[in-house]
Order: sequence, then C-alpha cells, then structure tokens
Amino acid sequence: MPQAIADIIRLDGAEKHFGAVRALGGVDFHVGPGECVGLVGHNGAGKSTLMHMVSGTLVPDSGTIGVHGNAEANYSVSRAQQLGIRCVFQELSLCPNLSVAENTRINHASLTGFGWRRKAAELITAKLDEIFPDHGISAWDIVGDLSIGRRQMVEVARAFTVTQDRLDLVILDEPTSSLDAHTSGQLLAFVRRFVGSGKSCILISHVLGEVLRNADRVVVMRDGKVVAADAASAFDRDRLVTAMGGAEGHHRSEAETAKAEAGPLRVRARPARQEDGKELMARAGEIIGLAGLAGHGQTDLLLAIFAAASRARTGMEVTAPVALVAGDRQSDGIFPQWSIAQNIGIRSLARLRNGLLISPQREAALAGFWQKKIGIRTPDMNHNIFSLSGGNQQKALFARALGSDAEIVLMDDPMRGVDIGTKLEVYDLVREEARKGRTFLWYTTETEELDNCDHVYVFKNGRIVANLGRDELTEEKIIQSSFGDAA
Repeated sequence: MPQAIADIIRLDGAEKHFGAVRALGGVDFHVGPGECVGLVGHNGAGKSTLMHMVSGTLVPDSGTIGVHGNAEANYSVSRAQQLGIRCVFQELSLCPNLSVAENTRINHASLTGFGWRRKAAELITAKLDEIFPDHGISAWDIVGDLSIGRRQMVEVARAFTVTQDRLDLVILDEPTSSLDAHTSGQLLAFVRRFVGSGKSCILISHVLGEVLRNADRVVVMRDGKVVAADAASAFDRDRLVTAMGGAEGHHRSEAETAKAEAGPLRVRARPARQEDGKELMARAGEIIGLAGLAGHGQTDLLLAIFAAASRARTGMEVTAPVALVAGDRQSDGIFPQWSIAQNIGIRSLARLRNGLLISPQREAALAGFWQKKIGIRTPDMNHNIFSLSGGNQQKALFARALGSDAEIVLMDDPMRGVDIGTKLEVYDLVREEARKGRTFLWYTTETEELDNCDHVYVFKNGRIVANLGRDELTEEKIIQSSFGDAA
C-alpha cells in the first residue's frame, strides 16, 4: 500500500498483557514522515507500553510492526536505532556516574579511538546549543550532579545527535515535565523545526496546550485502546478531555477561591544567597508558589526547609511537621524494593504501629484509602512500586505526604508525568487540605498551576526577586521577573 510505504512506523493490532492486566488491546498506530503526532491519555491508558513497542524495548503478544514499509519480524532496540527511531522515556535513562559526554558516547558506537571524549563533548554541546541556548551545561559535568531539569535537557539533546545511524523519528515522552516555560518553549520550537525538515516526532504530554499547539495529528488512548485520532486542528481542550474519559475542569466558586484568614506562621525562610533581606513566609492554610526558571534555587530552598524541620538552621524557622513530595521520584521519592503500600506508609509509621511492629492491617487500610481517594491504578497495593506507571508512582508520593501528620507539605514540581484528570483531583485535594489549615509550599514549572496559590515567590540565581499576589500573577510577569530583578 502506498500509505504503508510512506509510514516511518506502523503497528497493526498490537496487543500486550502483563499477567492478568491488559496494557494494549489491539492498537493500530502509525507515524508518517514530516509529522508530529501528539499522543494523549490518562496514566495507565497504554501510551508508554505502545512507545516501548515503537522503540523496540517491548515485543507485542500479537500484531505486526512495520518500519519504512517493511515488516519487522525480530524488532529490537538496536534494530530501531539502525532504522532511525529513538526514544526519550519519561523515566530518564542517563548513567548518573558518567559525564554528559560519556553518556552521549553510549548512543554512538562510532565514537571510538583516541579523542572520542572530545568528539562526544563537541557533539552534545553543539546540540544543546542548538536546542537550549544559554543552557549552562558542560559536557564534562557528571550527570548525577545536574538538576533533574538539566538532566532532561541532556537526555533530549542526546536523542537528536547524529553520527552514522540515520534519524527519522524521535519519541518524546513528557519531554517538558521538568522544564520551565522558557526552556519548554525552546524545545518545542526546535521540534517544529525538526519536523519541518521532513523528520518526525511523537509528542506525549499531559500539558494539553503543548499537544494542541505543536502536533499535526492527535491520537487519544484510553484503557489500552485508541479511542480517537484526528488532525490537531479538529480538537480543542474540551474535546481532548472528553475523549480521554472526562475529568473536566470546573470553575471554582467564590467559596473555593475565598482566602481564609491567615493562621499562625509556619515557615520563615531566607535563601542562602539572599542579600537584601527578602524572606519567604508561609502561614497556616496558605498555598505558596515558587516560580522562575528551573534550577534557580527553588528546590534548594525546599530541601533546606525540610532539613530545618529536624535541626535548627540559620535563616530558617519551621514550626510544624514537614513532608516532601519529590519531583525526581526515582532519586528522591520511591523505595524501589518496597510495595506500593509500604511506600505510602513510610511517613506514617507511628500511626501504623501495633506495639513494636508495623500492623499490616493498618498499613493496608491507609494504602487502600488513598488508592481510592487519589485513584492509584493497580489490582494489588502489595505489588512492587515499579509495577505502577510513572504518573501512578507520583500519586503514591502524594498519598504518602497527604496521609501523614505533616502540617507543612513541600511540593518539588510534583506533577511530572501526571495526567490532567489526576492534576485536577490533586488541585482540589490541596485546596481542601489548605482550608483545613495545612500549609503548602509548591514549586512548579507549569505556570497555570500557580493559579492555585495565594501568592508566588519568583526566584533568580538562588534569590527571591519578586513576590506576586494572585491578582497580579501572569506568565509575562513571572518571565520578566525571572530575567530581571524587578517584578
């Protein structure tokens, strides 16, 4: 068929089961040359499983895969690379103990012999410069020392580097999840240039505006099946949300938006590099936003506040128990050898004790309550945490914090890889808990999330440069503050 010949990749009737769980149920999917295909759906809809098949890391139980018009009987990662298909997975795959240049060499076997490190360094630096001008990353930086945002920049740039192998299709799974608005804009502008040159991308994102603005065609998945596919121009946000299975947003009532009278001081914190006396202050019942370009001290301050809850620190005052929802769940959030229930209960051990031991019944009850309340998709909460999709792992971290006795919840860009339905549910949960007197300090790279905050501190170079009230909060003011020292 002419269309099949034109497609870079085509899957017909792809099915995949993991035990009794059906991840894909007969999916047809294709990508043509010179197009950006947006792939959307709630966590657990089957998007990542489908992309693992496209990239060769998973073999379908049934169905066929064709690349450049030819059927592939023994499709694999190496074969996909040879045929010009690469993937940037949501869970980053860089080796933390290696430098940026050495990680680049992993993807390019042709970089051998004397001076290969220099060649790899030049290759990745050129691509970082092209995609993310003023990125501030050295090819000799050890990846484990980089912030998660910069690691994501390296992973994305590495996928677009070219030596001997061809490059026709790049899969981007939540590529902007740890990037601020400015850096996300740089990446998406590059994607459009890449597609304009005749290459192709698959863009997976829970930020629906990104998909609508940058994709040529949109495919919607639900419960392991494709439920809608059309030109991006045929969709708007409401149609996308409806196709995904609901989770419509709602306009907050005056009762919801009305700010309760400020309670007692919970947090007073001054960034280590602050020289002008500005401080972050948070009272009981407040939702405080932290904004600005990624890597400019927001996470550092949250971690300093977390540490100050257990031992006194200069410039810090913390008056209540603290819990942290980590954005980098792999490094700072989950316990990989533990079950989902154990990962949720670790912050509530005192309540779960029965004498000197942890009560399995209390642990199961806590986990079951939050599974229902926050919608963790799993048949058994005793399964290992890695049995969950990335977004569902993040839900477990929310359950850990919100199910604990913490009166102060620190949120370090926690919505990475979380679908729009879950986001809306979490926003409602945060506001509900704030009305009960809980305090939230919320660093986010998604500007629209700041609409949930009472006021927002903007950071630049490790310092607070602006304090914006909800009524003066705009993306333009945040970006202006991020690049200058005046609000």
